[in-house]
Amino acid sequence: MSRVRADEEEYWHSSKFRAFTFDDEDDELSQLKESKRAVNSLRDIVDDDDDDDLERVSWSGEPVGSISWSIKETASGSTGSLDGRDSSLQKGPSSYAALPKQASSYSLSSLFKGRNKLSSFQSLSDALTDTGIKNYAPELRRPKAEYKICSLERFRSLQDKLLLLDEAVAGHDGNVITAVLIFLKRTLRREILFRELEVRQVALCHLIHFLREMGEQKFLLDLLRFLDRTEEVALSQYREHLNIQDVEKRREFLKGCIGLPFSAEDTSHIQDHYTLLERQIIIEANDRHLEMAGQSELFRKYPRKASILNMPLVTTLFYSCFYHYTEAEGMFSSPTNLKKTFKIPDKQYVLTALAARAKLRAWGDVDALLTTKNWLGYTKKKAPIGFHRVVEILQRNNAPVQVLQEYVRLVEDVETRLNLASKYKCHDVVIETYRDLKDRVQLTAYKCKVERGSAEEEKIQSILSNMQIRWKN
Repeated sequence: MSRVRADEEEYWHSSKFRAFTFDDEDDELSQLKESKRAVNSLRDIVDDDDDDDLERVSWSGEPVGSISWSIKETASGSTGSLDGRDSSLQKGPSSYAALPKQASSYSLSSLFKGRNKLSSFQSLSDALTDTGIKNYAPELRRPKAEYKICSLERFRSLQDKLLLLDEAVAGHDGNVITAVLIFLKRTLRREILFRELEVRQVALCHLIHFLREMGEQKFLLDLLRFLDRTEEVALSQYREHLNIQDVEKRREFLKGCIGLPFSAEDTSHIQDHYTLLERQIIIEANDRHLEMAGQSELFRKYPRKASILNMPLVTTLFYSCFYHYTEAEGMFSSPTNLKKTFKIPDKQYVLTALAARAKLRAWGDVDALLTTKNWLGYTKKKAPIGFHRVVEILQRNNAPVQVLQEYVRLVEDVETRLNLASKYKCHDVVIETYRDLKDRVQLTAYKCKVERGSAEEEKIQSILSNMQIRWKN
């Protein structure tokens, strides 16, 4: 009798046999292990260790493995539905029992093989152990690795799906997290998904980034509203203007965005955007008429290369300084009107106007732009951007030496002034600077750099022979 009992103990405690219970398959440890196996399988699929061996370019030109490639690949696959997907939800808590069945449009298998369903596999473990057939990713032109088909449809209950997501996040693999989120997005109701992601910030950030990249605006707005992120909702709605091609419709859309719940600073920017587009529409209509009628000599000599519509403020200011510089401040196209309306800083205005007038070689306008008058009526040259930058801009626009010399002389730093004068062959400035420094050695050395018999050589010789100068060396 004792031998029979010993045999029974050995039978049940040996590694080959397990006693039958009703809850082993559903206990938390089993579920956790199953989730870990699935996540590890996903990581094997999206592993980037062999990146150098693969040509990661799809037929559409998108990088293989990117979010957009993955979804386009899966979306093109399955059209059928899985009948038993919600069976565990029906057995679960009453709050989830009423979840409706949805068509299964995505599966991880279609991501790498293009299959619609996984009816040939009975379980996840079957999928992971079936390595007899090579399943290549269809988008890889020269595949060098074998891919295992892995189905997430086995995870039907909410608890299993959340365990799967937590394991994916714990693995710190963005591709795996994205793949699991796609599965949850398809198989869970929005309210449940949003509620669970609210306490999982890493997964939430992944989903928000994914939705923005894929352009799923409606789903993204619903998620942001659920999270009570009003400013992000407003910003996402504002971004929609980029998809509106018709300029009048875009203007009306921007007008409606002014009332969205932005911060005070952002509201000001939206208002400026709307005002700028409104100005651009008026300027474009008038200039197109002048250009077609041939009434403006400036438009005939310098034809417009592009429309001003939807251009940035600085581009609009440059355009206005180029074609409408002399117009009165009351005109919408006047540069001074734009400066006042949009509160453009002096540095930005001078820099833009200088570039525009120098391109037209209007040296008189350049001089007037940099000349200021004080309350006593005295005038002086002033450059908010620094005269060294003025010289560089004028030189890029092929300003004559006489014009360059005038502004090189105004550079305060002596070393910078000498470098610019030598670089752009402003000999008079170099000679005068060495004279003021009373540096006879440098002036004598510079005499060898000017043309023999030139006016510059004679000027140097005259300075060197001047007995009234007390040289330092």
